[in-house]
Amino acid sequence: MSVSMLSTFVKPMHPEGRRFVAISAAITAVLFILWSPLGWIGVGLTVWVYYFFRDPERVVPTRDSVMVSPADGIVSLLEPAVPPAELGLGETELLRISVFMSVFNCHVNRLPAAGRIDTIAYTPGKFLNASLDKASADNERNGLAIALPDGRRYGVVQIAGLVARRILCWSKEGDEMARGDRFGLIRFGSRLDIYLPDGVTPLVRIGQTMVAGETVIADLAGATEEA
Repeated sequence: MSVSMLSTFVKPMHPEGRRFVAISAAITAVLFILWSPLGWIGVGLTVWVYYFFRDPERVVPTRDSVMVSPADGIVSLLEPAVPPAELGLGETELLRISVFMSVFNCHVNRLPAAGRIDTIAYTPGKFLNASLDKASADNERNGLAIALPDGRRYGVVQIAGLVARRILCWSKEGDEMARGDRFGLIRFGSRLDIYLPDGVTPLVRIGQTMVAGETVIADLAGATEEA
């Protein structure tokens, strides 16, 4: 198999996944000892765990004004909504884009637009199906408010889903980050909400497939063409 073909199927794995792959591999070894057909099921599970924690490189658009998707998945909601109070984005409705991640999507989260992280706020909650509208308010979540260079602010919220039980955010308040930088991860199925700055028009539609760090979701300058 050529290097280019190998890279198509074998992706880098985020360090967070190493112990889960190791645990799955150990269980698989035990299953082979007990009964080989069970062992092969374990092999499939181990491959899936590795695939879940994959962290491929992405080609981030270069135009300064665009915002990119923070997650792989499908746009499940596109509507005005009041941002979570803990983000300090005000009580006025902003356009919210929700990206639902299934257990087969890459779950590494990336920053939609360059800026300074003003606020990071974790809120415990339920574990409803992340595709539901009420998951934004009821589920466990971790929100970030980001200040753009021009002073406008937007929000990104990691929301735990029906299967997810652990939200990770390795960024800190005060961090200056570039568009497409990795800031977190959610284990095993979840959702990302993006609250656009006031007046910014989305460039996506419900049902559209998103690629984290690559798919343009909006243009902060008001342009209608994607990067």
